[in-house]
Amino acid sequence: MQGAELEYLHGRLCTPQWRGFLRAQAEEFRAHLSTAELRGLMHRIGGRYAALYPLPPCASIAELRDAMNAAWAPLDWGLVALAEQDDAALLIEHFCTPLAAGFGAGELEWTPAFLEGVYQGWMSAAGAGDTLQVRLQHADPETGSLRFVFSK
Repeated sequence: MQGAELEYLHGRLCTPQWRGFLRAQAEEFRAHLSTAELRGLMHRIGGRYAALYPLPPCASIAELRDAMNAAWAPLDWGLVALAEQDDAALLIEHFCTPLAAGFGAGELEWTPAFLEGVYQGWMSAAGAGDTLQVRLQHADPETGSLRFVFSK
C-alpha cells in the first residue's frame, strides 16, 4: 500500500467521533502512567472484554479463527489469521486494528496489550490454562497490523 491508500485506511479504521477522545485519553494516560503500567492496564481491559464477549466452543484452529473474525467483524476491528508454528506455538496475526488510527501510531508500545488480554482470555476460556501466554511480536504502525505468538 502507498501513502494515500494507508491514509484512507487509517481514516476508516477509527471514526472521527472517537479519534480525538482516544488521543486525549492516550496523552492523559502517558502523563501519569509508565509504559509497563499502561500495558498492564490495557491487558486487564482486554481480559475483561474477553469475559464479556466469549467465543463459542471451537474444535479446530480454523473454527477458532472463524470465531475470532466473527467477533471482530461487526466492530470493524480488522481480521485475524492463525497459523501453527513448528515450536508448539500459535501465531496470531491481527490485520487492520484501529489501535494506531485511534490512539496514534506512537502508542503501539502499549495499546496492543488490549488484544494480548483479549486473546489470552479467549485462549484460557478454551482450556489453554495459564502456562501458555499471548505476547506481541511485531506492530506495524503504518497498517495497524499486529503479530502475536501464543506459547510458553
